Amino acid sequence: MITPAERAAITLENWRSHPAARWSFQHASEFVPTATIAQAAATPVAPPPAGPLHEMRIEDARGQATPAIELLARRHTDSLLVMRGGRALASWSAPHADFDVPHLIFSISKSIAGLAVGIAQGDGLIDPETPIVDLVASMEPSTYGSARLRDLLDMTVDLDFDEDYVDHGGAFDRYRRAMLWNPERAGTHPETMEAFLATLPAQGHGHGLRFHYASPNTDLLGIALERAVGRRFHDYVAERLWRPLGLAGPAYVTVDRVGTARAAGGICLTVTDLARIGQLVLDGGRGPDGSQVVPRAWIDDMREGGDRQAWIDGDFADMFAHGRYRSGWYDVGDGRGTLAAIGIHGQYLWVDFSNRVVVARTASRPAASDDDETQQDIALVSALARAF
Repeated sequence: MITPAERAAITLENWRSHPAARWSFQHASEFVPTATIAQAAATPVAPPPAGPLHEMRIEDARGQATPAIELLARRHTDSLLVMRGGRALASWSAPHADFDVPHLIFSISKSIAGLAVGIAQGDGLIDPETPIVDLVASMEPSTYGSARLRDLLDMTVDLDFDEDYVDHGGAFDRYRRAMLWNPERAGTHPETMEAFLATLPAQGHGHGLRFHYASPNTDLLGIALERAVGRRFHDYVAERLWRPLGLAGPAYVTVDRVGTARAAGGICLTVTDLARIGQLVLDGGRGPDGSQVVPRAWIDDMREGGDRQAWIDGDFADMFAHGRYRSGWYDVGDGRGTLAAIGIHGQYLWVDFSNRVVVARTASRPAASDDDETQQDIALVSALARAF
């Protein structure tokens, strides 16, 4: 619960800052325009059992065996769900969080966008090798004018853009103003995401050579997907992903001033539905009824594709020493075939193919991005996957 005075103190200026984020990450629609992916089911889904989490102990960053619940709280977890074989084994929510309310998953949205492109490719509506300008002609003056959709999917665009989450007044602030996540400031002017993307320059090393993490890539991928399928992003993922999976919780995506979806980081859904998307990947793209929702070949390519050298030469080589990146998903290189979807402030979807376990976690970690905290979070979700 939040009091009227507490709510009044949360604005577009501070809604992603701690401690306001513990509430606002589950109420993003009060700050940013959104488009509905799914309404809540008529009959609420019963929360899964707490399971053995209360008895479990996990090693913390100092190697000390720590009660799992204590460690989840210490790591700013909002909600957690562990599934195996499509069945919920354990769950937990912080006192301030609501298990059945959509949570902003930030860059896990990229992984969902990647699945949506896979569906469209299976339908024959899109080809990852297509030049971006064939679908979004407005990108011609930018670095995207010479890149392919595959470069967007794999973060191998030659792009001069710094993912600076604390930027004030620079390119990243301008980007967030275009998506309506930041307020306009004195001397700034409103622009759409597409208009902003069309101004981004190259660094000069060429496309397809190195992994360079940049959220604008996936926002542009969402625009290209819309042009290819002739549907708005939220409508397409609702019809081709949400409904075939029978996802029962409410879900939405933030949009800019002309209704363009923030495919890179604006999806909000419940932790239960997040886990079921992980189960889809674990099951090779099949839904709960056995139907093929995402082509098996696309899931196999996520697991086996990706340019290892581009990863080594890229931004995140230290995060996963043996990793790769393909179509919005991380191959963590742990020898277990694990794929992961990761968002700032501690969002994780961890798909362990060896144990057949899915761990879905939402969080409101104060720091958007911190290398040491990221390694602690990776150790936590990895340990949970192994424990089950």
